[in-house]
Amino acid sequence: MRSLLLFLTLPLFILDQATKQWTVTRFAPPSEFTHDYLTVIPGFFDLVRVHNTGVAFGMANGAKGANYIFGAVSLIALGLITWLWRTGAFPTRLSRVAVALLISGVCGNFVDRIFRGYVVDFVSLDLKFMQWPAFNVADAAICIAATCLFLSAFQKPPATE
Repeated sequence: MRSLLLFLTLPLFILDQATKQWTVTRFAPPSEFTHDYLTVIPGFFDLVRVHNTGVAFGMANGAKGANYIFGAVSLIALGLITWLWRTGAFPTRLSRVAVALLISGVCGNFVDRIFRGYVVDFVSLDLKFMQWPAFNVADAAICIAATCLFLSAFQKPPATE
């Protein structure tokens, strides 16, 4: 697990924090009426600064105490992941990669909640049939981790001798 933490979790955490810091310094804070943005792929991919105190897809964003509640949920999740790891709940390589991704994402957003008071989201995608809610590197890591955990549920654990 140490190698996964060192070579996957830590670099993703650093990338997440670096991109959020760049976003905060590059874009004006969002207001109710305007958002500063940078078009990367016209009609599809923009960079924009969004402040989110809620969870996935902006649910509960701005709700009273949401930042504290979801910060506590992050700590509980990290504790649960640690306990599950120690009990051998992640026997396959894919499940361990998923955990490494999950830890980077949870820690990346938790650090934002503690030091900024909100999570910085900045990737905005227009899927034509809907505007995908803005997200960040940590959110992407969490979603990929969830997919990996789902897929790992169908893998046979390695044989033990």
